Amino acid sequence: MSTLLADPGDGNPDLELLYTVNGWAKAAPPWLDSLVSWVGEYGILLGLLTLCTLGWLKARRRPDAPAAVAGVLWAPLSVALAELANLPIASIVDRPRPFVSHQGLDVLVAGKAGTHSFVSDHSTMSMGIAVALFLVNRRLGAVAGVLALLQGFCRMYMGVHYPTDVLGGYALATAVTLLLAPIAMAVLVPLCHSLSRTAAAPLVTARQPAGPAAGGRRRPRSGAAGQSAPPESDLAA
Repeated sequence: MSTLLADPGDGNPDLELLYTVNGWAKAAPPWLDSLVSWVGEYGILLGLLTLCTLGWLKARRRPDAPAAVAGVLWAPLSVALAELANLPIASIVDRPRPFVSHQGLDVLVAGKAGTHSFVSDHSTMSMGIAVALFLVNRRLGAVAGVLALLQGFCRMYMGVHYPTDVLGGYALATAVTLLLAPIAMAVLVPLCHSLSRTAAAPLVTARQPAGPAAGGRRRPRSGAAGQSAPPESDLAA
């Protein structure tokens, strides 16, 4: 114990970075530790949920609304699949939390001792949403990416994950989201198009149909003021 305390990290870059980031928690005032703990445990996930909601509202108003909504719908579904993929990985690696094996860490959240450390579920969920949103709305995806990076920092600051746990979560989420996106969209796009022709149409499009189906209303004049904005990404195509 005394050796670990005298030489934190023992030359391991993974441990050294963890001790460095977590060391800031020791020097910080209690209110800041409490804030980071809440943000790292709940706040960022709530922020990402808000971004998904904004992405859905914006997608409903796009010219390719049903397909765009399908892209937004892929965000939570990709997270669910990534978390399922993590179940066997966590069991095989069977890595305990860093504070179980190493002394001197300031643990800011309780109840984690009996759970796996690799990969970080919070990092996986955050990056999965960020990558999926970026495919359909680059601005919202970029904001979500910043939140995902902040999530990883918070997990280390809280003393509950190694840096490699965070990187592993990022890699797993990115791989699942990108590799399965073509298959997912092949299913979700037709589904959303079908919903657009039912009573559930407001869930997938906020645009009024053109022509006779619109009750004889005149279509907007062509020109800069009457043209619809182009799609923000090519995922739906």
